[in-house]
Amino acid sequence: MYLGHTIQAAGALLLLTSRPIATTGTRPLFLSVLGRLTMHLTQLDGECLLHLFSFLDKDSRRSLSLTCHQLREVFLDPCLWTLLHFSSPCQLTKDNFVLGPSLRFLTVCWYSSRVLQVCNIEDWLKSSFQKDICSKHESLVSTFLAHVCHMCPNLLWLTLSGCGHITDQDVISVLQSCRKLRRLHLENCVRITDCSLEGVAAHGHSLEEVKVDFCRNITQSGLQAVGEKRPGIQLSAERSADMIPDSKPEERVPLRRTLQKVLQFS
Repeated sequence: MYLGHTIQAAGALLLLTSRPIATTGTRPLFLSVLGRLTMHLTQLDGECLLHLFSFLDKDSRRSLSLTCHQLREVFLDPCLWTLLHFSSPCQLTKDNFVLGPSLRFLTVCWYSSRVLQVCNIEDWLKSSFQKDICSKHESLVSTFLAHVCHMCPNLLWLTLSGCGHITDQDVISVLQSCRKLRRLHLENCVRITDCSLEGVAAHGHSLEEVKVDFCRNITQSGLQAVGEKRPGIQLSAERSADMIPDSKPEERVPLRRTLQKVLQFS
């Protein structure tokens, strides 16, 4: 790239990182740097455009990509999507991101009171109203992880927090498909059991760190088993093995433990 282009790109970068990009209709505005230099955004080369896009959130990237074919190509470039963060399951259904082999870091964290009050309650204890709420989103994360298994073989880091409907099979499928996965963090995922830990021991050949925090159906024996089979993994489980696990109605849970569980979600 010529020196003049470098100066123009640097000026445009300063402008874009200091204030949002504006658009008029379906065409980007011309950029004016320090009142002297005027240029069109699409005059930048692909490398500069990728760098500029990296400063934008997912929605802004998509909005900008709708202005012209050149910027749409930048939006679709897999190199732009090495990291993805979602703060609720509904965000997984949007078309403001791209899944691909460049994805390295993936986080789905849902910090909501709905997780504790609805999603984390056993199915046989849920009211019809709670079941109706869950039905609208219970398969979103599992479906998304299935896409990740097929499209993101180079994933290195996966964090799932507050995903009350994911199952052991979802986790095992990721471990089987994403062989390079190094760090797995599961937090407040009520349906995760020792079966996921068995999957870690069987398929997590590249894993270096595993956390299963506040997953009440993880047991101490399950943690010990994976520690013995895979001593090289840094394993931690904050509160998981100390919490009251789910018990099916036919198991006739003692009244005291039932009251403890009711108080836990009240």
